[in-house]
Amino acid sequence: MPAGRRARVVITDQTFPDLAEEKRIAAETCAELIVREDVVAEAEVAALTAGADVVMLAYAQITDAVLAGLAPGATVIRYGIGYETIDFEAATRHGVRVCNVPDYGADTVADHTVTLALTVLRRVTEHHAALTGSEDGWVTTAGLGPVPAVSDVTCGLVGTGQIGRRVAARLRAFGARVIAYDPYADPAAVAAEGIGLVSLEELLESADIVSVHAPLTPETRHLIDASAIAAMKDTAILVNTARGALVDTRAAAEAVTAGRLGGLGLDVFESEPLEAGHPLRSAPRTLLTPHAAFYSERSLANLQLFAAEEMGRAVRGERLRCQLNR
Repeated sequence: MPAGRRARVVITDQTFPDLAEEKRIAAETCAELIVREDVVAEAEVAALTAGADVVMLAYAQITDAVLAGLAPGATVIRYGIGYETIDFEAATRHGVRVCNVPDYGADTVADHTVTLALTVLRRVTEHHAALTGSEDGWVTTAGLGPVPAVSDVTCGLVGTGQIGRRVAARLRAFGARVIAYDPYADPAAVAAEGIGLVSLEELLESADIVSVHAPLTPETRHLIDASAIAAMKDTAILVNTARGALVDTRAAAEAVTAGRLGGLGLDVFESEPLEAGHPLRSAPRTLLTPHAAFYSERSLANLQLFAAEEMGRAVRGERLRCQLNR
C-alpha cells in the first residue's frame, strides 16, 4: 500500500464476545479497524469494503463485484476453514489473496466427530431413553440391538486433511481399523499414520463407520448421495461434521428410517437451521448437533488469534501463513 496511508481493515460479520486480538494487532500496525456484526449481502458488503486492504468475514458474500472494489493487493481472511462464500477464481483474477484458518479447531472437531460416532455405535441415547422411560428404571441391553466392539470396527474416512487424520488417530487408539478415500492424499504419508487408502466404492462397502471430511466443491456436493448410501452396509453409521451439502440428508434419513442404514451422527446440514418437518428430525438412531463441532473455548480463542495474526501479516506486507491462492 502507498507509504503514509493507514491500512483499512474491515470485519463484515462476526459474533464473538469481543475483538481484543483484532483490536490489539490493528493498533500495533496502525491500521484503521471497521467492525460490523451482520453485513453479509453483496451490495452491503461491496459498499462497506470499498477500498479496504483487508476484509475479515464469517459468512459475507465476497463476490466479483466486492473484490473489484478492494484496494490493490488486498487480502480476504475467512474466520474458519471453508471459503464457499468467496468467489475464489475472481479473487485470483483481481490479485486478492484469500486466507482461511484451517487449524484453529481441528482437535475439537475431531473430538466431536468421534463422540457422535461412538455415541451412535454404542446406542447411548437409546439406552438413556429406554432406561428413563421404563417403569422399573432398567432395560435389557441386548434388546436394543447389537453393539460391536470398537476394536472390531472399520472406520472409513472420506478425506484425510487435518481433521480426518486426527479422527483416525483417536479411533485407532480404540483399536479400530481405519481406511480412507482421498484422491489428493500422499499414500506414503497417510500410510505412516496407519490409514489405508482405498477407492470410494471399497470404503462404502466395507466401513462400519463412514466419516466425511471433504471440502465442499461443485464436484463433492452430494458426494454421499442415495446411491452411495445404498452401497453402504445396512448396519453402517454415517457421520458428517464437515459441510452439510456433502451428504444428501433426505436420502440418509430415508435409509436409516427404512433400516437400510445403521445410524446417523450429523453436525451439519444442507440448510441451517434445520427446517421444520425435515425427516432427520424424526429419524431413528439419529444424533444431531447444531453445527457445534468447531466449538470449544480454546478453538474460538485460536480462531480469533490466528485470523488476527494473519491480518497483521497482510497489513505489514509479509508472507501469509494460510494463503489459498497464489
